[in-house]
Amino acid sequence: MGENLDDLTSKCVHCGFCLPACPTYALTGDENDSPRGRIHLMRQVIEGKAELDDAVAEHVDSCLGCLSCVSACPSGVEYDKIIEEFRPQVEDAYADSRGDKAFRELVFGLFPHPARLRVAALGAVAYRRSGGAALVRSSGLLRRFPKLGAMEALMPQTTLRKAWSSMPADTYPRGEQRATVALLSGCVQRVFFGDVNAATARVLQAEGCRVVVPEQGCCGALSLHAGRDEEAKRYARRLIDAFRRPPSSGRVPLSELDAIVVNVAGCGSTLKQYGELLADDPDYAEPAARFAAKVRDVSEILADLEPRAERHRIQARVAYHDACHLAHGQGVRAQPRELLGGIPGLELVEPAEAAFCCGSAGVHNLVRPEAAEELGRRKAERIRATEPDLVATGNPGCLLQIRRHLGDDTPVVHPIEIIDASIRGLTLNPARMRQRAAGSDSGG
Repeated sequence: MGENLDDLTSKCVHCGFCLPACPTYALTGDENDSPRGRIHLMRQVIEGKAELDDAVAEHVDSCLGCLSCVSACPSGVEYDKIIEEFRPQVEDAYADSRGDKAFRELVFGLFPHPARLRVAALGAVAYRRSGGAALVRSSGLLRRFPKLGAMEALMPQTTLRKAWSSMPADTYPRGEQRATVALLSGCVQRVFFGDVNAATARVLQAEGCRVVVPEQGCCGALSLHAGRDEEAKRYARRLIDAFRRPPSSGRVPLSELDAIVVNVAGCGSTLKQYGELLADDPDYAEPAARFAAKVRDVSEILADLEPRAERHRIQARVAYHDACHLAHGQGVRAQPRELLGGIPGLELVEPAEAAFCCGSAGVHNLVRPEAAEELGRRKAERIRATEPDLVATGNPGCLLQIRRHLGDDTPVVHPIEIIDASIRGLTLNPARMRQRAAGSDSGG
């Protein structure tokens, strides 16, 4: 552990402002499960006063990485950098004794790979349509293996058509072109939330953007947040290469892009860190910094563009949940609210603890399902109290987590889907959306 980590941790003055903001501390009340407690443990290891044993590793590994403490800290402690610097060492020291290495390898061997996810989607449709889901649930198998139970409960509703859909490589606005942007299509997003990508492209087109979608792979966000930093770096290099290949049919060089647009909070947070992630790589340091400088969340892009497309009325009460890596990781809070607030008839409501983690946190709700379930229920209670027609949040993990614990009564959507519906003059009927979600695996 180098001086950099020593310097970062030394900024913490243990004031305690992070405690009420920390989800794991809220669950356990254990000081070691708080940001300042974890920093103290890390410093003990750095200074040689403690070993990086299973006890220390467990407290660090249980951190969701939600970064709520970063927003709460008055001293400017960069806990995001601290946890991402220390986590790989925990992963190296703790992976074998943790007891779920095979399950984690399954997760990281599946989710960053869209082709494998499509095969999984095929299995998911068959699982539901064949009656296998009811059989497995009645067997008690999922209760015996909570991690598999969590994966089954969070399985996105989809159809084969949606899972295998693709986006045009290049689309132009119908009116005057105001910007040229590239869209990150994502991994889980591409396969299970293709409707969100399609809505993103339509809204950008309506606001005067040419939208290009290069052939691309995983951005490395899930790997980075789990301490698999070398894996994350490999994904980052490949993604940068995909965006800077020589122009071909429909391809726009990176230098000519006004922005790289992301509609997934966790991915956007990681992409904006590429310059730091690859700072020590002589071949990629400069390209990574240039790439990161162009990354914008879709709400940032739209908030900066003077609205050109007419917004039609949507009569709905919408509860907005701050995705952690959007609010705390990127500091993007006002823009989504501003965009939703600009839709005639829409009433935006704020649940209590709007910026408190829902428990998704990358793969946290899969590898630590018990803690994630407590946080998911807590989030659902806060949202339910606002009596919304719809819930909006800008991250697929949050969508799945909140949808699971909120139940089928209230649809959970990405904000861009609401904006798209308003521009297109569509009626958002919550009852019809609930029926569509419940039956979305009934066809191919």
